[in-house]
Amino acid sequence: MANKKERVFVILKPDAVHRSLVGEITKRLEASGLKFIAIKMLTPTREQVLTHYNKDDAWCESKGELTIKNLKDKGKDPEKTALEYGRDIMEGNVAFMTCSPVVAMILEGNHAVAVVKKIVGGTEPMSSDVGTIRGDMTLDSYSLANSDGRAVRNLIHCSDSPEEAEREIKVWFKDEDIMNYTHVNERMLYDVNLDGILE
Repeated sequence: MANKKERVFVILKPDAVHRSLVGEITKRLEASGLKFIAIKMLTPTREQVLTHYNKDDAWCESKGELTIKNLKDKGKDPEKTALEYGRDIMEGNVAFMTCSPVVAMILEGNHAVAVVKKIVGGTEPMSSDVGTIRGDMTLDSYSLANSDGRAVRNLIHCSDSPEEAEREIKVWFKDEDIMNYTHVNERMLYDVNLDGILE
């Protein structure tokens, strides 16, 4: 069943703000037919970022195990436990997301999450498809980020599922921040009979 009111949460990260890509990225999102229902600029707190990412020790352990595997593949001995490496990854994300203002937004429309994920592209810019935001607008990679000991700078975050979007929205927005209005574009996209177009 189509959900014309599905919502997706998006953050334009510090690299998008500092590279003056906010307008270009929002233009791509808006051109899809989705409707902006909330936008604000803010500098995130550490607590907001940790609540947003919502990662537990099991997640840290699994990411840390990948780091250890990569080190061993390069002939290096790990100096920390998997959990410590995983927590370092999360601390890198926190440091990056709190270093500067970001632009947080909510978009609404049919299959909003899937539409935005398609426009944004894969998490790693280097392997993201041409035509996507990450594929077209940045050249960072996991290997470069790992060698520099920092979070990957991939411009944008978007929700992975409608359920995740609803959880994330509560971290960044109050109910009164969210607009409820009808956009004229919705008539063309959702009006079954197109009656009233020639009025």
